[in-house]
Amino acid sequence: MEPKTAALLEQAAALRRAGRIDEAIAAYEQLLRLDPDLPDSWYNLGWLQRQARRYEDAVGSYGEALKRKVRDPEEVHLNRAVILSDHLARPDEAEAELNAALSLRPDYLPALLNLGNLNEDRGDREAAVGAYRKALAAAPGDALALSRLAGVVEAKSEAGSELIGQIRAALVAPGDVAGKADLGFALGRLLDARGDYDEAFAAYEAANRASRESFGARFKPYDRGAHEQFVDRLIAAFPEAASGQGGDSPIFIVGMFRSGSTLVEQILGGHGKIISGGELDLLPALVARIPNYPKAAAEASETVISGWRNFYADGLRPFARAGASVTDKRPDNFLHLGLIKTLFPQAKIVHTRRNRLDNLLSLYFLHLDPGMPYALDIDDAAHWHAQQERLMAHWKHLYPNDIFELDYDELVREPEPVLARLLAFLGLNRDERLLDFHKRQAPVKTASVWQVREPLHSRSSGRWRNYERQLKQALGEIR
Repeated sequence: MEPKTAALLEQAAALRRAGRIDEAIAAYEQLLRLDPDLPDSWYNLGWLQRQARRYEDAVGSYGEALKRKVRDPEEVHLNRAVILSDHLARPDEAEAELNAALSLRPDYLPALLNLGNLNEDRGDREAAVGAYRKALAAAPGDALALSRLAGVVEAKSEAGSELIGQIRAALVAPGDVAGKADLGFALGRLLDARGDYDEAFAAYEAANRASRESFGARFKPYDRGAHEQFVDRLIAAFPEAASGQGGDSPIFIVGMFRSGSTLVEQILGGHGKIISGGELDLLPALVARIPNYPKAAAEASETVISGWRNFYADGLRPFARAGASVTDKRPDNFLHLGLIKTLFPQAKIVHTRRNRLDNLLSLYFLHLDPGMPYALDIDDAAHWHAQQERLMAHWKHLYPNDIFELDYDELVREPEPVLARLLAFLGLNRDERLLDFHKRQAPVKTASVWQVREPLHSRSSGRWRNYERQLKQALGEIR
């Protein structure tokens, strides 16, 4: 290697190790212009571009690494698949990448698990089961493969009964605590579906304990006082309604996680003028780039705001289509309605709500990441819910005509009048395809993937009554 090339390689690697993403990207780009036959450097450039949200560039750089015979090419195909599926809305290409990885290594567990997940997103239960069974064949007893399989089989079937036995055996066998958490949530789901409510709740309690433990030093317990102060700062930063135009806006669907937002988005996605974007991470990523948020956001110049708007628009581009609005249904964007209305003063907000106790249970029964520590304890979740209500009351005071309250329980009980009001709010005509949401093949990338593959039903309304005793114990009272 030429001395100049070697020096550039060392510089690029040092910048990458230091976490100086943009500088490292520039250094690798300069290096690869001098010597493009460096597969590991193309791989590193792809990794850095992914961190910088330059997803198309990352796919291209990973492709260059493959052309130059990078080591472990199945891993590179996997990385391309994740980007294509999660960030570029190209699931067919993602599937092709996973199949390419498996053609190189048929027992490659991450590709099998991702293929199962991709088939879940599409609502293809049989294909998902097949992928997870292959994963278990490749790695017998793997906790994640076993728990994923438990999430797609019919709980009351013979396969469901067999899985309950397998999971119980795995829970008492030696294994890492993260795997125990996966298995515990899967066991709870199967037992709940079979009506074994006391056993189900005990399984979920153990799963949430294991989940807290599995995060280790990364886990920061939910701080009620700190969250209240953050809500105070949001209210203080945005005391008045924003004004202006701000360009075309997506439709934002916000509220509590597990409050019916996926169902609402899937219904709206049947309208010819709406595209389902899913739970986009664009606003949280933007907030992370704003020092001294939210005060700085409220005081920003129009030039700065325009840059933020462009950042969001760039991330939305893979979903966009002329003449249609994209839905952004990241529920906890309710925290950032002040920023949303600063970027898009004409934005329409749909706030989903459901019975509080049903919502709290549904959160507790879902395996979430350490960024949502409140969900690991029902009483903490109740506090988060109360703060959400407090903040939403402020936003509704500022924007009474731009926020639509949608009650999940009313929607599943009497969909037609609710949808008529929602469409009027959004300025859209009636579309007869709306209630055929369960027949669509569009990917759904949330925990509600299987619920929205069924026709509208009210079975989840009032579910809390199956756990009334446990809720009273956790909350002290039922209200």
